[in-house]
Amino acid sequence: MSDPIDRLLDAAETGKSIIKNREILHFTYIPKTIQHRNNEQEQVTQSLLPILKQSRPSNLLVYGKPGTGKTLVVKKVISKIQERVEKSNFPIKLIYSNSKKETTLYGLLVSFGRQLGLIDKDLPSTGLAISEVFKRILNNIEQKEINVVFVIDEIDYLAELVSKTGKDILYQLTRANESLNNGSLTLIGISNDLTFKEKLDPRVISSLGEEEIVFTNYNVEQIKKILEERISEAFEANSVDESALNLCAALAGGEHGDARRAIDLIRVAGELAERQQSDKVTENHVRDASLKIEENKEETSLKSYPLHEKLVILAIMKANGSSTGEIYSSYKNLCKVVGRDELTQRRITQMLSEIELSGIISGRLVHQGIHGRTKKYKLTVSSEMIKKTFKDDLTLQDIV
Repeated sequence: MSDPIDRLLDAAETGKSIIKNREILHFTYIPKTIQHRNNEQEQVTQSLLPILKQSRPSNLLVYGKPGTGKTLVVKKVISKIQERVEKSNFPIKLIYSNSKKETTLYGLLVSFGRQLGLIDKDLPSTGLAISEVFKRILNNIEQKEINVVFVIDEIDYLAELVSKTGKDILYQLTRANESLNNGSLTLIGISNDLTFKEKLDPRVISSLGEEEIVFTNYNVEQIKKILEERISEAFEANSVDESALNLCAALAGGEHGDARRAIDLIRVAGELAERQQSDKVTENHVRDASLKIEENKEETSLKSYPLHEKLVILAIMKANGSSTGEIYSSYKNLCKVVGRDELTQRRITQMLSEIELSGIISGRLVHQGIHGRTKKYKLTVSSEMIKKTFKDDLTLQDIV
């Protein structure tokens, strides 16, 4: 009986590898030609052209659903401009931050400052007031006389942070040029949410969206073309079945034209095929990959919940298909077991609506005759998955 580890390692050394370049299947990869996006590339370029004429471009908002090529196009235009400006004497700094990854306003500004060259001594990672961090960044731009283009990806998350903390950093960013005598600051916001402007202060909207570009969804045919190009560069020849390619395009295009999801699907399908030492990626590999990606998404979202949300999810699991009141008493019992103070029923009702939005639970209104209406909730994921995911949380170990 061979050792299971050796068996896998031997297979990896001698076995077939059908993926020759994994980089190309990663969403951060910028292809030489971005398909079906000529118009958008032109618009973004035109919006930033003033830089080459040594003047400040307008702020720009780029909208579109996830996987429609927004970040790809902006990054490509910016890197091409960067190549040209390095030859000129107009000092330009292009900075990219993703506000979903930087979970606090402080973190986002520090990431911005670091890319400007501010070290920990000038800009500590914690401890200053937000307004002070902002002042130091502007002083740096002023002293070095640089023209900064600050790309904020997933800017809708920043808008949420602003509304939660009440610190309107977007307002300050859009007004920065008024206090700069030398240098300038241009913002490019990239948003997956077309309604995100409704959450903003009207004064911010007018200055942030000086120009706007909307990226439309890809259709299934376009996604197929994008996949074909990536497959020809990333996989060995003839190692992906035509039917697997079609299914990938159909699954990603049918939902909302998400090319990133299609590329993820073919990558995971390729990895599964390799593990099984298969010569080809087949439809079945794509189906398995789709299940695996969904599962990972749910697990990640379950793991990210704070303790009381996790307790509410467990309360639903233990009192399945039950009303808000039943869930609340189940939740109170769980709080006792783990030795935590319970939150009010009103807060838990609010929490149930928030969790429902994420799709982990679903609720329906039930009419109870003279007793009025109540909402009943049930899980949309298996209780096995919840147990498996929450097992690692020390507080919850005894109750899972």
